[in-house]
Amino acid sequence: MSENSSNSSGSDEDVDPESGQPVELGGVLSKWTNYIHGWQDRWVVLKNNTLSYYKSEDEREYGCRGSLCLSKAIITPHEFDECRFDISVNDSVWYLRAEDPEHRLQWIDSIELHKAESGYGSESSLRRHGSMLSLTSAASGFSATSTSSFKGHSLPEKLAEMETFRDILCRQVDTLQKYFDSCADGVSKDEFQRDRVVEEDEDDFPSSTRPDGDCLYNNNGSKEKLFPAANPKGMNGIDFKGEAITFKATTAGILSTLSHCIELMVKREDSWQKRLDKELEKRRRVEDAYKSALSELKKKSHYGGPDYEEGPNSLIKEDEFFDAVEAALDRQDKIEEQCQSDKVRKPRLTPVPPGDTYSTIGTHRFAEQVEEVVQNHMTYSLQDMGGDANWQLVVEEGEMKVYRREVEENGIVLDPLKATHAVKGVTGHELCHYFWDTDVRNDWETTIENFNVVETLSDNAVIVYQTHKRVWPASQRDVLYLSAIRKILATNESDPDTWLVCNFSVDHNNAQPTNRCVRAKINVAMICQTLVSPPEGNKEISRDNILCKITYVANVNPGGWAPASVLRAVAKREYPKFLKRFTGYVQEKTSGKPILF
Repeated sequence: MSENSSNSSGSDEDVDPESGQPVELGGVLSKWTNYIHGWQDRWVVLKNNTLSYYKSEDEREYGCRGSLCLSKAIITPHEFDECRFDISVNDSVWYLRAEDPEHRLQWIDSIELHKAESGYGSESSLRRHGSMLSLTSAASGFSATSTSSFKGHSLPEKLAEMETFRDILCRQVDTLQKYFDSCADGVSKDEFQRDRVVEEDEDDFPSSTRPDGDCLYNNNGSKEKLFPAANPKGMNGIDFKGEAITFKATTAGILSTLSHCIELMVKREDSWQKRLDKELEKRRRVEDAYKSALSELKKKSHYGGPDYEEGPNSLIKEDEFFDAVEAALDRQDKIEEQCQSDKVRKPRLTPVPPGDTYSTIGTHRFAEQVEEVVQNHMTYSLQDMGGDANWQLVVEEGEMKVYRREVEENGIVLDPLKATHAVKGVTGHELCHYFWDTDVRNDWETTIENFNVVETLSDNAVIVYQTHKRVWPASQRDVLYLSAIRKILATNESDPDTWLVCNFSVDHNNAQPTNRCVRAKINVAMICQTLVSPPEGNKEISRDNILCKITYVANVNPGGWAPASVLRAVAKREYPKFLKRFTGYVQEKTSGKPILF
């Protein structure tokens, strides 16, 4: 998948600060189309709570090919495929695959964000319409404990009032505290002076009143210091009664405001609880519907979704998988026969370079690897079927024999295959030339959907990328391989020269693997030797005197899991058809033409 036009993490950064809406997201996702075409790359756009897709980014101006409203969409990450997620709305289901798990997570988070923004009362919608409900709208019909002065104010304003109340209350507490401290100091001073007077020596004068009023003597002869009565108001200059009333009013206002806020919170809590109950009920109904739909789906005899294609977690049974592949191959055979009957072959002369140009490998960067593969095939592929190789004869039709060895690795069938054949009227050079030449590939190869030459390395070596026709429920395969043609000169004059074409998988920057196809690995060789029967007398050698012995070997790694019985049945069926089709094509192309040794 290509780089997305924006991040999709679902955080505040994904929300447009001006409109408050989630930003638009666009990118390439693989979408399951149908059981014939499988996964196809599509340009997907997420905008305004709607998911739309186009065939490509350049075709957006022509309108989308489909869209989903995300208000009631259900997004389900696949249990086994880390790149896939499904989006369902009622009976409509989109199967999508991202480039990697990180991109899948980004898309899911963005879709969930758009889905959440479509509902009432989402977090960002609250941010757009004010952080809290106003007391006027939310407190209508509240308890009479809220005073009329509180109505028409938002919660932030009420919190500001609480701050004002707090300041007033703190000042009043400080004032009252100073008053009480002054009272305590006055009382302490009076008691101290009184104690000093009592401790003084008593005089013998009869008790009388001094004119200055500082001291007086009682009838017992004791004297007592006179103090003015404590006057808190005079000492502090405050109205204690007024301060007390103000303090009481302030605390009453605080309590009333708190009561008002508590009632508001209770109302909000009840509203959110009702919404939560509704969401839980929706989830329960959706889960029940999902279980019911899944059970119904398992009962169906026709499978068209990606969950029923090949793979170790496929829901289709092995015998049903085999029947589906057989039916698809039969349909392809009928289409091929119809095309062959309607097709008039136009003669096309393909220039063939002289044989000497095929005797050398060249100096390209794959030269050593080609030499090694050629030597291995010349050493091991021409060996007889005896010995400990454990080859099993699976097909015998006239001169053609097909052998295989059963080999599995990590549950994937890697059965090597070997076929021998003898064809009259053509030479090994001609067979290898038509097998190697990409200009005539589509004339005889019927399993290829498309192919192209990625790079031409030399006159006798090219790198080819090709995709094979999909046979549902098997996934579509593609192959990237180097194809080289060689002439191996005989060391003994009595032995014929050998022509060889080897195709083996390589890597190339211009043909990276994609999500659409499973990349298969191959190592294939077509080895041909020409036997000539001398004609009678002095007649020239004709095609009746020529016989070509063919050895065809194939080691194929399908790149993914598929039932072993299916792979082996397909190999047993398709390889003999391929050899007969190809050799028949070469006989037709060379008939009546000069012999090319």
